[in-house]
Formats: sequence, C-alpha cells, structure tokens
Amino acid sequence: MYEIIITRRASDDLDSIESNTKKRIGEKLKEYAANPHLYSRKLKHSEIGTFRFQIGDYRVIFDIEDDKLIILRVGHRKDIYK
Repeated sequence: MYEIIITRRASDDLDSIESNTKKRIGEKLKEYAANPHLYSRKLKHSEIGTFRFQIGDYRVIFDIEDDKLIILRVGHRKDIYK
C-alpha cells in the first residue's frame, strides 16, 4: 500500500470541487493506492507530473517516489492539462 501525500496545489484544487465528487475521488485514491501502476497511465509530457488516474471526468496527476503517491494536481479533464 502506497502512502498518499497531497500537495498544497492539489489541496487547493480539491477545495474547488463539489463535495460528492471530492468524496468519490478520495475513495478511488485509497483503492488505487494498493496498486497504482494497474490503474494509472504515464503522461506523454511530464511538465505537470509523471502519471495520471482517470476518475470519471476528473484527472489526478501524480508522481511515485519510493512507497509514496505524491498528488500534484486534481481537476476536470478539460482544464487539467492547460
């Protein structure tokens, strides 16, 4: 099980998301932390992060360091890559 670390920027992103969606993202992150490579995709351009999770219309951008998932950004798919 990987430890989930949420950066300040990702925390600010989560604050702007409605509570039902935020709860669903949190539940999925806990589920995905068991084996993140199974559920993630590697980003082609790594300016904002190395991997992403797809949770409905939302994307979670993150890096993996040792046994930690470092959540860098969370946002709607139409806005997250801008």
